[in-house]
Amino acid sequence: MKLYTRAGDQGSTGLFGGDRVTKSHPRLMAYGTLDELNSVLGLLRLHASPSVVGQDLLQQVQHDLFVLGAVLATPESRQDLLGAKMSTPTWSLEDMEADIDRLSDLAPPMKAFVLPGGTQGAAWAHLARTVCRRAEREVVALRSEEPVDPGVVQYLNRLSDWLFALSRAENASAGVADVEWQPK
Repeated sequence: MKLYTRAGDQGSTGLFGGDRVTKSHPRLMAYGTLDELNSVLGLLRLHASPSVVGQDLLQQVQHDLFVLGAVLATPESRQDLLGAKMSTPTWSLEDMEADIDRLSDLAPPMKAFVLPGGTQGAAWAHLARTVCRRAEREVVALRSEEPVDPGVVQYLNRLSDWLFALSRAENASAGVADVEWQPK
């Protein structure tokens, strides 16, 4: 199978199930941003401290984002094509919340807004958080036009919180203070 098909040369692409939409369609914007987030997580895996977050967990999140991307790439009328493995993330919201609590306990209490920065792992986690928030906004925009599984928004909302907690834990574990916003 060749990587190029030429089918998108006129600015459209195929969804799972065969429907075609423009490459500027909100569905494409949403799952394209998930793809971008997945790439940023690949970079985060290179810089995250194994003592704070295991590579397996970050890779699990990457797999979950692929599942969510498949859900978004499939119109509601064709969701039956996905099957259970391609429609449900493996990391539950409850387990994600428990890990947010674990990571939060590693960092000192917040006394100010935190600017992105500190260690490389923290900076990459912050970048991933902002891309995750954009993905969430784009899924919400899609949802205003077409039905979207509410679990996608919930997962992304919680994931961005987890990435923030991870950034702070990365700094704390390295003995680096968070960069606090100081209004002037």
